[in-house]
Amino acid sequence: MYYAICDDNTDVQLKQFYMNELQRLIKADENEIATSLLIFTQGLEDFYEYLAVLDWFQKILETAELTDLVQLASFHPQYQFEGVAADDLSHFTNRSPYPTIHLLRQDQVTKVLANVLNPEKIYLDNIKRLNQLGRRQVEALCPWGK
Repeated sequence: MYYAICDDNTDVQLKQFYMNELQRLIKADENEIATSLLIFTQGLEDFYEYLAVLDWFQKILETAELTDLVQLASFHPQYQFEGVAADDLSHFTNRSPYPTIHLLRQDQVTKVLANVLNPEKIYLDNIKRLNQLGRRQVEALCPWGK
């Protein structure tokens, strides 16, 4: 796994950072860089601003016709699923200390999921585990997501 840290916060800087890291992943041998975490330390603390940037990054993938190669997964300290109560533990499945976008090679995702029985249940199993742990333990493990 490769990770890159972005301390910039202007639209131009964010777009350039994303484009550089997307190119790095695509050009690299998958044995050298299988997946990339893009970690944003400045400017995306607001969850809705983060979602707007995530949408922008997804549109870049679509415009460049790269969705068959790369998939985005998103994480944020205040991640909240739409239509779910704000205090639901399920949000912790996508929470992280910093706003983070995970660039995944689509072919690797396909290979992994081919070996998983009922891949559509993965997120449900994650939520079930969080509920088994309970709020106190989850918040102790993930204090940034309180």
